[in-house]
Amino acid sequence: MRFGMKAVLGLVFLPIMSCKLLAGDIVDTAVQAGSFKTLAAALEAADLVDTLKSKGPFTVFAPTDEAFAKLPKGTVETLLKPENKGKLQAILTYHVVGGQVLAKDVINLTGATTVNGQRVAVKFDGAKVKLDGAEVIKTDIQCDNGVIHVIDSVLLPSSDSIPAVAEKAGGFKTLLAAVKAAGLAEVLSGDGPFTVFAPTDAAFAKLPRGTVESLLKPENKDKLINILKYHVVSGRVFAEDALAAKAALTLEGSPLRISLVDGAVKINSSKLVKTDINATNGIIHVVDTVLLPSTPGAAASNSVSISEAKRMLEQAVASGAPIYNSGHHGSCADIYQDVMAKLMTSGIDGDGAKLVSHMSATLSKASGQSDTQRAWTLRQGIDSMHTQLSYCKN
Repeated sequence: MRFGMKAVLGLVFLPIMSCKLLAGDIVDTAVQAGSFKTLAAALEAADLVDTLKSKGPFTVFAPTDEAFAKLPKGTVETLLKPENKGKLQAILTYHVVGGQVLAKDVINLTGATTVNGQRVAVKFDGAKVKLDGAEVIKTDIQCDNGVIHVIDSVLLPSSDSIPAVAEKAGGFKTLLAAVKAAGLAEVLSGDGPFTVFAPTDAAFAKLPRGTVESLLKPENKDKLINILKYHVVSGRVFAEDALAAKAALTLEGSPLRISLVDGAVKINSSKLVKTDINATNGIIHVVDTVLLPSTPGAAASNSVSISEAKRMLEQAVASGAPIYNSGHHGSCADIYQDVMAKLMTSGIDGDGAKLVSHMSATLSKASGQSDTQRAWTLRQGIDSMHTQLSYCKN
């Protein structure tokens, strides 16, 4: 996360903590300040005190007592009850980001992944920094195990599963009807996490007349399931990570191609129109066209041979290694990433097709890493893949 000096200068610094209180862990610092009694009580009720007193480091966006007082009457008292412990934990962990994130580091971000798993939106308007709708009013309170930034409102994560979020959002009636007909509603309401590329009603309307009606018939259930699973990726894959990876393996078993075309993010040929919509069990990205998996014959016609795949990997290493050694780690990583994404989306003949999941796992692991780490992760993936291809049959 990045705040930048302009953001820091634009904030109103309230005298909530004095410099004398800087020694101690996050919990002790908050307690000593005297303005976070409700937060301290909530951490204790949620059994998170020991966690935030551990080594960390953590970044905590701490709501003041006044922030908690803004919630509807009775909300805090209800959350503090033992039977609501899980919900309270979900809310509090939505205020915590792993690592120490200073104010100067948040200005270039549009969001940050919290310990809760959901992503909080970050916005800098030239004068103020906001997280979702909460304003940051004091920054960089250093603690032994991290840093505290003070906010003026409580952050509330999504409390709905993926289907419930889609239903409340509106515009996904056809998708939800299809999910129900395919018997996938319970799966997409489960623990996950999942990433769903959700076509709107307008996207389904683009299909040839009668297509949706045909797919919803019981005899076409298997086909409908495959199409819907082609819209789902395991794990929480945020938009920036998806674009960095350039490909993602779907539950259907085939990869999606992710690219930037004329400033727009494309999933195959579908445009990504809205991103990073939080749900308790994953993320929703909205697409403007229904994604259709290729038929087995079409996939085979576009795939490369095992020998060609090995040649492409060798060429990538031959090009990337000198660039890495000259200090351009990011450019090297891009070369490695490009070849793996190309092989993943085109496919490999014979036994090489089994390596799609290996490529997906490597690309997912590399996403979000520093340039140096990404280069090493991808190189190790390429070396492993090259070795496995030597034992594959066409």
